[in-house]
Amino acid sequence: MSTRLVLVRHGRTAWNHDGRFQGQADIPLDAVGAAQAAALAPRVAALGVGALWSSPLLRAKATADALASEIGLSVEVDARLAEINVGTWAGMRKEDAAAELPGFDELLRTGQDFRRSATGETATEAGARVAEALREIAHRGAGLTTAVVGHGLSLRMGILQLLGMDMPTGTAFTGLWNCSWSVMELRDRWRILSYNNVVGERSS
Repeated sequence: MSTRLVLVRHGRTAWNHDGRFQGQADIPLDAVGAAQAAALAPRVAALGVGALWSSPLLRAKATADALASEIGLSVEVDARLAEINVGTWAGMRKEDAAAELPGFDELLRTGQDFRRSATGETATEAGARVAEALREIAHRGAGLTTAVVGHGLSLRMGILQLLGMDMPTGTAFTGLWNCSWSVMELRDRWRILSYNNVVGERSS
């Protein structure tokens, strides 16, 4: 029996476009993001989705609602699917964070983990809670294809943890683009069937 997860990153927001850390700040989709979600919906629906889950944050929930309208399903919400908590970095750009954390760029380049501000999470911590949620969602939807709408970093880290990969190894995977979908399958183990698919031009 095959169980599949279609993992979707939310559409674009104004902060995505402006290069700002969002974390768990509740930023809505912008007009481009709403259009991305509408374009995504029939493509994901065509994968035979039988259940739909989402992060509670507005940008993910709006993306999930577009899918729900297309598929005819209700959206289940799990708080563990939220984006990494970046604490006081919310609203900052990368250069602001780099000024606060010496070695920031090198840590990113080499795939080393670090805490996103003194009050935030590490990527590993965020990935662990997302992976826990994904395992439970897959168990509840055994034999089904389930769509899960989440966020760029925490969802990518969840994927890596399901595959048994660490962060430095995971630098082989690009970041998830806005309104991309990736497909994972569980049989005797997790494997990835496709990664970072998008409709039209990508945006981050």
